[in-house]
Amino acid sequence: MQLKRFIFYGALVAGCTAPGLAQSVIPAAAWRIPIGTPVANPGGHKPELGSSNIDDGYWQGAPVGGIGAGTFSRSYRGFFERWHLKAGAHKYENVPSNQFAVFAQPEGGSPVAMALAVGKPVSGALGAWNWSYPAGDGEYAALYPRSWFAYGTRALPVKLTLEQFSPVLPDNYKESSYPVAVYRWTAENPSARPVTVSLLFSWTNMVGWFRDSLRNFDGALNQQNIDRYVTSQTAAGQASGIVFDRIRQGPVSDEWDGQFAIAALSGANAEVTYLATYGGMGDGAEVWRPFAKDGRLPDLAPQVASSGDVFAGAIAVRFTLAPHESRLIPMALGWDLPVVQFGGGRKWYRHYTHFFGAEGTHAWEIALNALGHQEDWSQAIDEWQRPVVSDEHKPAWYRAELFNELYYIADGGTLWGYEKEGDAAQPADPGRDSFTYMECFDYPFYGSLDVRFYGSWALLRFWPEIEKQVMREYTQTIPESNPQQYVWGWKSFREHQIVEFTRKVPGAAPHDLGSPFEDPVVNPNQYNYQDVSNWRDLNSKYVLMIWRDYALTGAKDDGFLRASWSAVKQAMEHLKQYDTDGDGLIENGGFPDQTYDDWIASGESAYTGSLYLAALKATARMAERLGDLVTADEYDKLEQRASTAFIRKLWTGEYFRYAVKGADNDAVMAEQLAGQWYADLTGLGDLVPKNMRKSSLHKVYDTNVRRFAHGEMGAINGIGPEGALLHSNDQVVEVWTGATFAVASEMIAEGMTGEGFATAKGVNNVVWRDRGYFFRTPEAYDIHGLYRASMYMRPCSIWSMEYALEKK
Repeated sequence: MQLKRFIFYGALVAGCTAPGLAQSVIPAAAWRIPIGTPVANPGGHKPELGSSNIDDGYWQGAPVGGIGAGTFSRSYRGFFERWHLKAGAHKYENVPSNQFAVFAQPEGGSPVAMALAVGKPVSGALGAWNWSYPAGDGEYAALYPRSWFAYGTRALPVKLTLEQFSPVLPDNYKESSYPVAVYRWTAENPSARPVTVSLLFSWTNMVGWFRDSLRNFDGALNQQNIDRYVTSQTAAGQASGIVFDRIRQGPVSDEWDGQFAIAALSGANAEVTYLATYGGMGDGAEVWRPFAKDGRLPDLAPQVASSGDVFAGAIAVRFTLAPHESRLIPMALGWDLPVVQFGGGRKWYRHYTHFFGAEGTHAWEIALNALGHQEDWSQAIDEWQRPVVSDEHKPAWYRAELFNELYYIADGGTLWGYEKEGDAAQPADPGRDSFTYMECFDYPFYGSLDVRFYGSWALLRFWPEIEKQVMREYTQTIPESNPQQYVWGWKSFREHQIVEFTRKVPGAAPHDLGSPFEDPVVNPNQYNYQDVSNWRDLNSKYVLMIWRDYALTGAKDDGFLRASWSAVKQAMEHLKQYDTDGDGLIENGGFPDQTYDDWIASGESAYTGSLYLAALKATARMAERLGDLVTADEYDKLEQRASTAFIRKLWTGEYFRYAVKGADNDAVMAEQLAGQWYADLTGLGDLVPKNMRKSSLHKVYDTNVRRFAHGEMGAINGIGPEGALLHSNDQVVEVWTGATFAVASEMIAEGMTGEGFATAKGVNNVVWRDRGYFFRTPEAYDIHGLYRASMYMRPCSIWSMEYALEKK
């Protein structure tokens, strides 16, 4: 990073006077929607789910916050509403005093001041503020990790564009973890008269608000909170802002404790005013009266501590624009909540503390760092994304969704850190700190193996050292045993009595790395709906991800392969017990023993069978690389036998049936060749002959895609051979977003590029075009577009389509 060059340029643009120099440019490929305009045909969760699934409505915007730092989101109507700052917990509530506002007065004209949000806070707070910004006046755009508000001029005599982001950057294991949000304001005077402008940034002292897992802030505590105004001289000019803190003795020791800070660089010929403390739940008149009068705040910083009061503070940057002049005003919000604590009591330090310390008192330092690097970070994001988003050979919707689906890597309750009792001075090695994020907030399991088989493609592509660290964590679990008895949820419900199973048996890959309600990473396999120690897909998926992570990072990290080899062999030996007839191919157990955990498979099946074929081939190739030629030969021969059985028992002459027996045995499953998908992308070669693969994929496209919802909603999981809907379980009639991307990727890899994009576009139609599932892409939806499990890990499989395109 050329920091010296930046310091000069940053100082220039912060006080720029050249027309148009500071104008923010929104990439043409960014996804867009009018600010604050309701979705015409909004979707929602399936009604039969009741309140068990999160449904916060369609107003969602892109989150900010580094990977593992905690995140929050500002909706596209302009409210800060979604909060994932406590790892593993989802909170949704508008905090009115977290807000931006603008004052603008043309020379000789009347002043206008308004909050930059559509609608009023439902709580009635800040009633003295002007909440009249008109819906549809401007545009919200997103290309994660950046998003923009391009405000119109219907209500204002100034044109404003806000670029907001965190420095989530590829192959970056430092800044990508920072707990910071950058807000770069471009103000442009479109008129022939000078305009005086003031930009207000208000924030709430939220220290003590993240103590619990409630979905709102009913449990927030405001004891001993204090706000103070701060200034610092930086290479780019004077930074001014407010630190939101509390009175404490010594460093932070609790996860809810720490600091927030807002800061701005005003540049030359600008004035910063402030009100460090005001009542965040009052009418806000002490802020609005002076601000609406002339764009200034009263420069007060009362030396008071909270005894239950909600404190907020605000800064305002005031300047004058000459006719047709534009100016850049950078602002930043930093937070320092260094401790992560889960239900089991274990505490972790977040990854960013390697760079700022773990005391919990560095929010101002973090915000200043962002102000000093915001230009470079913005340019770095642009350089990363430009080759993809400017490639007009790919559909525009696809280019936007590729990046916007990345949001969940940071937003999914992510843990990236080290145990608090560990060595805080250890080197910031991305391959050392533990990393995991949740399947979703409705199914709060960390790192669910069956799902990350899909969702981890993006992590592999951009942060491969983190991806390999996750797989090392899984490698450690393979030989482990946990004899604790669990209630088998699915079977107990069906049999109307308690049925038990063992939580973890040696040789079985776990379903997950644990729950936020226990001790994730340390205590895996919290999921108990099915008996996952007897699932048929987990071990194959573990082996395939080890092979993928090795093969697609250059096939040079022999240390990674060698460290995994014992666990790979144990995992494959464990699977052999499920080949009860000795034909080389494993069989399903007559219960939902794979990621489709409500869809029964009996005997040999296409999904788990193809995964097993690919895992056999991957094991042989790993053995070759490690010089274990005896094992390589053993698994090559076993794969040949298993492939023969797979074709003989499942091939219909047109496609591979779902399973050899059961209610849906002849179903056309969209993912019938899931193993071939991984084989195609990782160089394993043919599992079944190419003519069978092409025939199967054409069958999927003709039935699961085109005969379902007129081909406009993606690939339904299962369907009758003639296109009739099935009814044996809820999942068979769902579209799984991440599975649809996987099928699209496989189609592209097999030369069916047009069909692949047409299949994947169905997801975009539902999520980003029609039903308002922005930045909460669900696991599944039905033919009515109603969803199950929003904010889900699996859709990042869209990045496997890029691998497929590169293989062509």
